Amino acid sequence: MRGVPRSGRKQRLLSPPLLAALRKRCPQLHRLCLTETDLRHVPYESMPVSVTTLELSLCDIPDAWFCVSPSLPPPQNHLKTLSLCGTYRITDKGIQAAAPHLEELERLILRHCIIGDAAMVFIGRHMKQLRYLEISNAYFLTNKGLVAIVTLEYLETLCLDLYDLVSLGTVIALLQVLPRLNHLKLGGTCFEDELLDLQVTCQTGHEDS
Repeated sequence: MRGVPRSGRKQRLLSPPLLAALRKRCPQLHRLCLTETDLRHVPYESMPVSVTTLELSLCDIPDAWFCVSPSLPPPQNHLKTLSLCGTYRITDKGIQAAAPHLEELERLILRHCIIGDAAMVFIGRHMKQLRYLEISNAYFLTNKGLVAIVTLEYLETLCLDLYDLVSLGTVIALLQVLPRLNHLKLGGTCFEDELLDLQVTCQTGHEDS
């Protein structure tokens, strides 16, 4: 479903009444994809309860969208997959607010979101059922943030776009402590010098022995 971001009231395509009708007519709806949609006036708790996969691309999402008011009953959604692409409002603060409400997630995809170490801390603290984690354009992610996901013992696939703030040694250490990780994809890395140093060190150690 494609909407119009920052639209006026008359132009809004998605609304709680429309979602209520969707819940009634499509009770088996499991995957919902929204593109360029203004969600500032669409509460998260109005999403169809049957949805387990939610994909949001270039959507206008309030900072605390996943947080439900204490005066309201908790949503019955049991999201297993959440994909956020180009949702610039989802920052470290947004992940901090959302993470406690997304503890059942098994797949998390963050593309072109502005996140750093603090977001990784809350992902590691609350999203412990994750099996798949993908983060692109992680400009601000450092060794401290990467180490924070050592708690994800069920993680099987890790896809990261890293930059020179993360060392090869930290990546190797992470591989050694995640028991189920069998697929690692790294992009944007500059590990050539570290790999060369590691190779030279190994060769020197072999010669000394």
